[in-house]
Amino acid sequence: MKIAIIGYGKMGKEVEQAALAQGHHIIARVSPGGGRLVSPVITENLLDEADVCIEFSKPPATPSNILRIAQLGKPVIVGTTGWYQHLSLVKKAIEKNGTACVYAPNFSLGLNLFLQLIEKAAQLFHPFEGYDVFAMETHHRHKLDSPSGTANEIGNIILNHFPRKRRVISECLNRPITSDELHLLSARAGYFPGTHSIIFDSVADSVELVHRARSRADFAQGALLAARWIQSRKGIYTFNQVLDDILHN
Repeated sequence: MKIAIIGYGKMGKEVEQAALAQGHHIIARVSPGGGRLVSPVITENLLDEADVCIEFSKPPATPSNILRIAQLGKPVIVGTTGWYQHLSLVKKAIEKNGTACVYAPNFSLGLNLFLQLIEKAAQLFHPFEGYDVFAMETHHRHKLDSPSGTANEIGNIILNHFPRKRRVISECLNRPITSDELHLLSARAGYFPGTHSIIFDSVADSVELVHRARSRADFAQGALLAARWIQSRKGIYTFNQVLDDILHN
């Protein structure tokens, strides 16, 4: 593939490294500051040979980046978050220009498959009232949000597929937890990579599912997987839809 990288920060460089390792070609790099081999703006000539654009920029810039890429008739993979309030505008632009987009808050292949495992596990354990469930997540001390966005997604999955749980409790408890509450624990310290766990516990045993992130490489691999999948497709998709298509075809 011939790839244009939109947003040449840490993730953009990670995508570049992974793409070159797979034999793809980087034909353009776009980042506001510009620089050697980096353009400050998206131009028609810059994207002329691109098969796909991969966008990991900043939330304020993402909607306009997508609109410009759509106007130029190129498909785009979007890993930036914090712009979803503009999703309807982006969908209209993608449809109007007959191109394609895959977006996701997290392109980690392992994590997205992990979330599917949690959904299936919740469905399996729910009928057996001897099992309770709770979730934990740990991150480095510099992480801004708590619980993490992934932990909140795990909470939503449990509420949707383990009906005995009706609400998530993420604050410190100074009382017994009730049977309809899902306790979601967060810890911040040191340099821990993102770690998420879901535990199904009974008097007799415990079953634990864990995902540990080691680097940004998995995000880049997922973005490249989506970039290959999107070729010759039209419309807007989530990364979950990409995985569902791959798993069932």
